[in-house]
Amino acid sequence: QVQLVESGGGLVQAGGSLRLSCAASGNIHSIKTMAWYRQDSENERELVAAISDEANTNYADSVKGRFTISRDVAKNTVTLQMNTLKPEDTAVYYCNADGVVTMSFAGPVPFEYDFWGQGTRVTVSP
Repeated sequence: QVQLVESGGGLVQAGGSLRLSCAASGNIHSIKTMAWYRQDSENERELVAAISDEANTNYADSVKGRFTISRDVAKNTVTLQMNTLKPEDTAVYYCNADGVVTMSFAGPVPFEYDFWGQGTRVTVSP
C-alpha cells in the first residue's frame, strides 16, 4: 500500500537549522496535499506546514518566516527546511499525505483517509 518515511530529526541548539524529509512509497498515482504536523508532550497535534500538488502552501503563524516547505511531485517527497529554531519547536514531527490516489490493475484508486509517517523527533535546546 502506501508508506511514509520521515528523516532528518535530531538535536540542535536554539537558532540552528534542521531539514526534514519525507518520502512516500507504494503504487502511487498522485498526492493532492503533503504536510508536516507536530506534537509535543503537552499539546495536541498541530499543522506546521502544508503544500498542494499545485505548490500552494500554508504555514502555522508560529513558523512563518522561519520554515519552508517544498515538494517534488514526481518523486513523492516533501521537505521542511527549519531555520532559526526555537525551544518551542521541540516536538515529534509527522509527515502527512492527503488526497492519495494509487494505481491498481483496474485503474486509479482514491483514498479518502490520510496516510501518516511514524514521526521524527526534533529537540531544540535553549
